[in-house]
Amino acid sequence: MSSRVLTVLTSHDLLGTTGRQTGFWLEELVTPVLAFRRAGLRVDLASVRGGRPPVDPASADFDTSAVADLDALLADTAALKSVDPGDYAAVFLVGGHGTMWDFPDDDTLAGIVSSVYRTGIVAAVCHGSTGLLGATTADGSPLVAGRTVAAFSDAEEALAGADTVIPFSLQQRLTALGAVVEEGAPFTATVRRDGRLITGQNPASSAGVAEALVQALPLP
Repeated sequence: MSSRVLTVLTSHDLLGTTGRQTGFWLEELVTPVLAFRRAGLRVDLASVRGGRPPVDPASADFDTSAVADLDALLADTAALKSVDPGDYAAVFLVGGHGTMWDFPDDDTLAGIVSSVYRTGIVAAVCHGSTGLLGATTADGSPLVAGRTVAAFSDAEEALAGADTVIPFSLQQRLTALGAVVEEGAPFTATVRRDGRLITGQNPASSAGVAEALVQALPLP
């Protein structure tokens, strides 16, 4: 099996109509990339539109020194439409509020996640689980139906002051698709693995999701 992990980022940079910048959450990229590399996995970055994806300014003070080539990695990510899911043993969906606007309705992303799930591992952290909403199993059922998952909770959205800004509740949308959403205390590490699906609730869950993905794969 391939030892490559496709790591997917949002291309959306505006927080609704607030005029504030958003994007992907830096910790949710850097911590997993480091863990994947230490395990000997190859990491490829892609984003919805390709090019340089936007970083949420609120996460910009996270220490990125452990991934010395981060700027080069982000300089020109692949567009999802150019990705062959057959090249990957796993797909990892990075969170950040930007995903709320471009992950859920992206048919290419849904197809990639669905394809990788057939034989490999699908993992998401925080708002990255928006990339699971359109994905399906081989029989066309929602990928998350009947699965135990963790994702950024309604309580956390309220505490972050984003509950009146986001276009929908991720927790409620997952529940509506038949997922069993297990909610940990706000902003504490909460990770759930259900077969080949691994999810984490918030940035603090990044390391745990990455570790679970590494453990789930046959290492090179």
